[in-house]
Amino acid sequence: MAANERYETYSQADTAAAFLAVLAAAAGVLAIFWYPGRLGSAALLVCLIAAAIGGSQRRLVAGCLAIITLCWFVGMVFSVVTDRPIF
Repeated sequence: MAANERYETYSQADTAAAFLAVLAAAAGVLAIFWYPGRLGSAALLVCLIAAAIGGSQRRLVAGCLAIITLCWFVGMVFSVVTDRPIF
């Protein structure tokens, strides 16, 4: 086995999907504190685009969707409890 055969190669679409998913997850975490209606919804949309690009990054995108959804829900509850703006 050659040294370069041990590593799995990823296409540019896989790299773009992973980058978009992680960027959306970071925005989802920020949605807990700043405008969860805007930021959380945009993060979900970007992560769904990453899922459409997909490829071999399915598990990463699914995990990011779960994180974003949880953060969106927590941010909405936090905003309602503390009388902060949702949108």
